[in-house]
Amino acid sequence: MEDFSLCENIYKDIINSLSAHIVILDKEGFILETNQAWREFATKNGMPPSFVWKGVNYLAICDKAASACVDVQDVANGIRRVIKGEEKQYFTRYPCHSTEEKRWYTMRVVGLRSTGLPKIIVTHEEITPIMQAQEALISKEQELSAQKQQLEEANIALKVLLQHKEQDRVKNEEQILTNVVSLVMPYMEKLRMSSLSGHQLGLLDIIENNLQEIISPFLSRLTAIHRLLTPQEIKVASLVRAGKTSKEIAAALAVSVSAVDFHRKKLRKKLGLSNTSSNLRTYLLALH
Repeated sequence: MEDFSLCENIYKDIINSLSAHIVILDKEGFILETNQAWREFATKNGMPPSFVWKGVNYLAICDKAASACVDVQDVANGIRRVIKGEEKQYFTRYPCHSTEEKRWYTMRVVGLRSTGLPKIIVTHEEITPIMQAQEALISKEQELSAQKQQLEEANIALKVLLQHKEQDRVKNEEQILTNVVSLVMPYMEKLRMSSLSGHQLGLLDIIENNLQEIISPFLSRLTAIHRLLTPQEIKVASLVRAGKTSKEIAAALAVSVSAVDFHRKKLRKKLGLSNTSSNLRTYLLALH
Protein backbone atom coordinates (compact mmCIF):
# COMPACT_ATOMS: atom_id res chain seq x y z
CA MET A 1 0.00 0.00 0.00
CA GLU A 2 2.83 2.33 0.84
CA ASP A 3 4.52 1.52 -2.49
CA PHE A 4 1.31 2.38 -4.35
CA SER A 5 0.97 5.71 -2.55
CA LEU A 6 4.62 6.48 -3.26
CA CYS A 7 4.19 5.74 -6.98
CA GLU A 8 1.05 7.85 -7.11
CA ASN A 9 2.82 10.79 -5.47
CA ILE A 10 5.75 10.47 -7.86
CA TYR A 11 3.31 10.37 -10.78
CA LYS A 12 1.63 13.57 -9.58
CA ASP A 13 4.96 15.28 -8.94
CA ILE A 14 6.10 14.43 -12.44
CA ILE A 15 3.07 15.82 -14.29
CA ASN A 16 2.99 18.88 -12.03
CA SER A 17 6.63 19.58 -12.85
CA LEU A 18 6.01 19.63 -16.60
CA SER A 19 5.56 22.97 -18.40
CA ALA A 20 2.92 21.46 -20.70
CA HIS A 21 -0.73 21.86 -19.72
CA ILE A 22 -1.93 18.32 -19.10
CA VAL A 23 -5.43 16.91 -18.62
CA ILE A 24 -6.34 13.23 -18.32
CA LEU A 25 -9.73 12.05 -19.60
CA ASP A 26 -11.70 8.84 -19.26
CA LYS A 27 -13.29 7.06 -22.20
CA GLU A 28 -16.36 9.32 -21.98
CA GLY A 29 -14.31 12.51 -22.07
CA PHE A 30 -14.64 13.38 -18.37
CA ILE A 31 -11.63 14.98 -16.71
CA LEU A 32 -9.88 12.71 -14.21
CA GLU A 33 -6.86 14.85 -13.45
CA THR A 34 -5.13 18.12 -14.41
CA ASN A 35 -1.60 19.23 -13.68
CA GLN A 36 -0.43 22.44 -12.03
CA ALA A 37 0.44 24.16 -15.34
CA TRP A 38 -3.13 23.53 -16.57
CA ARG A 39 -4.69 24.99 -13.42
CA GLU A 40 -2.38 28.03 -13.36
CA PHE A 41 -3.15 28.80 -17.00
CA ALA A 42 -6.89 28.51 -16.34
CA THR A 43 -6.63 30.85 -13.33
CA LYS A 44 -4.56 33.33 -15.34
CA ASN A 45 -7.31 33.41 -17.97
CA GLY A 46 -10.21 34.08 -15.61
CA MET A 47 -11.13 30.77 -13.93
CA PRO A 48 -11.45 30.84 -10.11
CA PRO A 49 -8.48 29.21 -8.35
CA SER A 50 -10.91 26.99 -6.42
CA PHE A 51 -12.58 25.64 -9.56
CA VAL A 52 -12.70 21.84 -9.55
CA TRP A 53 -11.87 20.40 -12.97
CA LYS A 54 -12.34 16.79 -12.03
CA GLY A 55 -15.67 15.51 -13.39
CA VAL A 56 -16.02 18.20 -16.08
CA ASN A 57 -16.68 16.73 -19.52
CA TYR A 58 -13.94 18.04 -21.83
CA LEU A 59 -15.73 16.83 -24.95
CA ALA A 60 -18.93 18.61 -23.96
CA ILE A 61 -16.97 21.86 -23.59
CA CYS A 62 -15.50 21.35 -27.08
CA ASP A 63 -18.90 20.54 -28.58
CA LYS A 64 -20.45 23.63 -26.99
CA ALA A 65 -17.72 25.89 -28.36
CA ALA A 66 -17.79 24.26 -31.82
CA SER A 67 -20.33 26.71 -33.19
CA ALA A 68 -17.91 29.56 -32.55
CA CYS A 69 -14.73 27.80 -33.62
CA VAL A 70 -14.57 25.04 -36.22
CA ASP A 71 -11.13 23.96 -34.92
CA VAL A 72 -12.66 23.06 -31.54
CA GLN A 73 -14.98 20.59 -33.23
CA ASP A 74 -12.00 19.09 -35.02
CA VAL A 75 -10.32 18.69 -31.63
CA ALA A 76 -13.36 16.93 -30.18
CA ASN A 77 -13.54 14.59 -33.17
CA GLY A 78 -9.81 13.87 -32.89
CA ILE A 79 -10.14 12.97 -29.19
CA ARG A 80 -13.05 10.63 -29.96
CA ARG A 81 -11.04 8.85 -32.66
CA VAL A 82 -8.19 8.25 -30.19
CA ILE A 83 -10.65 7.02 -27.54
CA LYS A 84 -12.17 4.54 -30.04
CA GLY A 85 -8.74 3.38 -31.10
CA GLU A 86 -9.19 4.63 -34.67
CA GLU A 87 -6.01 6.67 -34.33
CA LYS A 88 -2.99 6.28 -32.07
CA GLN A 89 -2.71 10.01 -31.57
CA TYR A 90 -4.18 13.35 -32.62
CA PHE A 91 -2.04 16.46 -33.09
CA THR A 92 -2.87 20.05 -33.99
CA ARG A 93 -1.47 23.55 -33.68
CA TYR A 94 -3.64 26.53 -32.79
CA PRO A 95 -3.51 30.21 -31.74
CA CYS A 96 -4.71 31.20 -28.29
CA HIS A 97 -4.37 34.98 -28.20
CA SER A 98 -5.37 37.16 -25.28
CA THR A 99 -6.03 40.89 -25.22
CA GLU A 100 -2.48 41.46 -23.93
CA GLU A 101 -0.43 39.09 -26.08
CA LYS A 102 -0.36 36.59 -28.92
CA ARG A 103 0.14 32.95 -28.02
CA TRP A 104 0.33 29.68 -29.94
CA TYR A 105 0.07 26.11 -28.71
CA THR A 106 0.32 22.55 -29.91
CA MET A 107 -2.14 19.92 -28.73
CA ARG A 108 -1.39 16.21 -28.63
CA VAL A 109 -3.88 13.48 -27.66
CA VAL A 110 -2.64 9.96 -26.90
CA GLY A 111 -3.93 6.91 -25.07
CA LEU A 112 -2.47 6.16 -21.63
CA ARG A 113 -0.58 2.88 -21.70
CA SER A 114 -1.86 1.07 -18.62
CA THR A 115 -3.64 -2.14 -17.66
CA GLY A 116 -6.52 -0.30 -16.06
CA LEU A 117 -9.46 1.50 -17.60
CA PRO A 118 -8.74 3.35 -20.87
CA LYS A 119 -7.58 6.90 -20.26
CA ILE A 120 -6.60 9.70 -22.63
CA ILE A 121 -3.78 12.20 -22.08
CA VAL A 122 -4.26 15.66 -23.60
CA THR A 123 -1.22 17.97 -23.55
CA HIS A 124 -1.03 21.61 -24.60
CA GLU A 125 2.51 22.95 -25.15
CA GLU A 126 3.21 26.64 -25.78
CA ILE A 127 5.21 27.32 -28.95
CA THR A 128 4.90 31.11 -28.98
CA PRO A 129 8.67 31.79 -29.35
CA ILE A 130 8.83 29.41 -32.33
CA MET A 131 5.81 31.00 -34.02
CA GLN A 132 7.12 34.52 -33.36
CA ALA A 133 10.45 33.55 -34.94
CA GLN A 134 8.57 32.05 -37.90
CA GLU A 135 6.46 35.19 -38.31
CA ALA A 136 9.61 37.34 -38.13
CA LEU A 137 11.24 35.14 -40.77
CA ILE A 138 8.21 35.39 -43.06
CA SER A 139 8.12 39.16 -42.56
CA LYS A 140 11.83 39.39 -43.37
CA GLU A 141 11.39 37.25 -46.48
CA GLN A 142 8.54 39.49 -47.63
CA GLU A 143 10.68 42.57 -46.95
CA LEU A 144 13.59 41.10 -48.91
CA SER A 145 11.24 40.10 -51.73
CA ALA A 146 9.90 43.66 -51.89
CA GLN A 147 13.45 45.06 -51.89
CA LYS A 148 14.42 42.61 -54.64
CA GLN A 149 11.45 43.73 -56.73
CA GLN A 150 12.36 47.38 -56.19
CA LEU A 151 15.96 46.67 -57.23
CA GLU A 152 14.79 44.81 -60.33
CA GLU A 153 12.49 47.70 -61.27
CA ALA A 154 15.30 50.19 -60.65
CA ASN A 155 17.63 48.03 -62.75
CA ILE A 156 15.13 47.98 -65.62
CA ALA A 157 14.69 51.74 -65.39
CA LEU A 158 18.48 52.19 -65.37
CA LYS A 159 18.85 49.98 -68.43
CA VAL A 160 16.21 52.01 -70.27
CA LEU A 161 17.95 55.24 -69.25
CA LEU A 162 21.32 53.92 -70.44
CA GLN A 163 19.77 52.81 -73.74
CA HIS A 164 18.35 56.29 -74.25
CA LYS A 165 21.69 57.88 -73.39
CA GLU A 166 23.44 55.53 -75.81
CA GLN A 167 20.95 56.41 -78.52
CA ASP A 168 21.49 60.10 -77.83
CA ARG A 169 25.26 59.61 -77.93
CA VAL A 170 25.10 57.80 -81.26
CA LYS A 171 22.79 60.45 -82.63
CA ASN A 172 25.16 63.24 -81.55
CA GLU A 173 28.17 61.43 -83.00
CA GLU A 174 26.40 60.90 -86.30
CA GLN A 175 25.38 64.55 -86.37
CA ILE A 176 28.97 65.69 -85.77
CA LEU A 177 30.24 63.28 -88.43
CA THR A 178 27.61 64.45 -90.91
CA ASN A 179 28.48 68.10 -90.28
CA VAL A 180 32.21 67.51 -90.76
CA VAL A 181 31.68 65.51 -93.94
CA SER A 182 29.12 67.86 -95.50
CA LEU A 183 30.22 71.26 -94.20
CA VAL A 184 34.00 70.97 -93.88
CA MET A 185 35.45 68.21 -96.04
CA PRO A 186 34.20 69.52 -99.43
CA TYR A 187 35.86 72.90 -98.87
CA MET A 188 39.08 71.25 -97.78
CA GLU A 189 39.12 69.23 -101.02
CA LYS A 190 38.58 72.44 -102.99
CA LEU A 191 41.43 74.09 -101.16
CA ARG A 192 43.69 71.14 -101.88
CA MET A 193 42.89 71.40 -105.61
CA SER A 194 43.67 75.11 -105.66
CA SER A 195 47.08 76.69 -105.99
CA LEU A 196 48.48 76.47 -102.48
CA SER A 197 52.03 76.90 -101.31
CA GLY A 198 53.87 74.10 -99.61
CA HIS A 199 53.38 75.81 -96.26
CA GLN A 200 49.64 76.14 -96.87
CA LEU A 201 49.36 72.48 -97.92
CA GLY A 202 51.14 71.56 -94.71
CA LEU A 203 48.63 73.53 -92.68
CA LEU A 204 45.80 71.88 -94.61
CA ASP A 205 47.23 68.44 -93.76
CA ILE A 206 47.36 69.40 -90.10
CA ILE A 207 43.72 70.53 -90.20
CA GLU A 208 42.68 67.30 -91.94
CA ASN A 209 44.61 65.14 -89.46
CA ASN A 210 43.08 66.97 -86.51
CA LEU A 211 39.61 66.48 -87.95
CA GLN A 212 40.35 62.77 -88.34
CA GLU A 213 41.35 62.67 -84.67
CA ILE A 214 38.06 64.28 -83.73
CA ILE A 215 35.82 61.96 -85.75
CA SER A 216 37.81 58.72 -85.48
CA PRO A 217 36.10 57.65 -82.17
CA PHE A 218 32.77 57.79 -84.02
CA LEU A 219 33.89 55.42 -86.77
CA SER A 220 33.03 52.18 -84.99
CA ARG A 221 30.04 51.43 -87.19
CA LEU A 222 29.92 50.80 -90.89
CA THR A 223 26.97 53.17 -91.32
CA ALA A 224 29.01 55.96 -89.76
CA ILE A 225 31.95 55.23 -92.08
CA HIS A 226 29.65 55.37 -95.11
CA ARG A 227 28.87 58.96 -94.18
CA LEU A 228 32.58 59.78 -94.31
CA LEU A 229 33.49 57.98 -97.56
CA THR A 230 32.86 59.00 -101.15
CA PRO A 231 30.75 56.65 -103.31
CA GLN A 232 33.89 55.38 -105.10
CA GLU A 233 35.66 54.79 -101.78
CA ILE A 234 32.66 52.82 -100.51
CA LYS A 235 32.87 50.55 -103.56
CA VAL A 236 36.60 50.01 -103.05
CA ALA A 237 36.05 49.33 -99.31
CA SER A 238 33.35 46.74 -100.06
CA LEU A 239 35.63 44.89 -102.52
CA VAL A 240 38.58 45.03 -100.11
CA ARG A 241 36.33 43.64 -97.40
CA ALA A 242 35.38 40.83 -99.79
CA GLY A 243 39.05 39.90 -100.15
CA LYS A 244 39.68 41.25 -103.68
CA THR A 245 43.16 42.35 -104.71
CA SER A 246 43.91 45.81 -106.12
CA LYS A 247 44.14 44.30 -109.64
CA GLU A 248 40.76 42.57 -109.25
CA ILE A 249 39.18 45.75 -107.87
CA ALA A 250 40.60 47.80 -110.77
CA ALA A 251 39.08 45.35 -113.25
CA ALA A 252 35.73 45.37 -111.46
CA LEU A 253 35.53 49.17 -111.33
CA ALA A 254 37.16 49.78 -114.74
CA VAL A 255 39.87 51.99 -113.25
CA SER A 256 43.63 51.73 -113.04
CA VAL A 257 45.45 49.86 -110.29
CA SER A 258 47.11 53.12 -109.27
CA ALA A 259 43.63 54.65 -108.79
CA VAL A 260 42.67 51.73 -106.54
CA ASP A 261 45.88 52.14 -104.55
CA PHE A 262 45.07 55.85 -104.20
CA HIS A 263 41.60 55.03 -102.84
CA ARG A 264 43.05 52.42 -100.46
CA LYS A 265 45.45 55.04 -99.15
CA LYS A 266 42.57 57.50 -98.68
CA LEU A 267 40.55 54.80 -96.89
CA ARG A 268 43.37 54.09 -94.46
CA LYS A 269 43.75 57.76 -93.74
CA LYS A 270 40.05 58.37 -93.21
CA LEU A 271 39.75 55.29 -90.98
CA GLY A 272 42.72 56.34 -88.88
CA LEU A 273 44.91 53.37 -89.89
CA SER A 274 48.18 55.28 -89.81
CA ASN A 275 50.08 52.22 -88.59
CA THR A 276 51.34 50.30 -91.61
CA SER A 277 50.93 47.01 -89.73
CA SER A 278 47.16 47.56 -89.49
CA ASN A 279 45.34 45.50 -92.11
CA LEU A 280 42.59 47.36 -93.97
CA ARG A 281 40.53 44.26 -94.72
CA THR A 282 40.74 43.03 -91.11
CA TYR A 283 39.52 46.40 -89.90
CA LEU A 284 36.60 46.41 -92.35
CA LEU A 285 35.63 42.83 -91.43
CA ALA A 286 35.48 43.81 -87.77
CA LEU A 287 32.85 46.48 -88.45
CA HIS A 288 29.15 45.75 -87.89
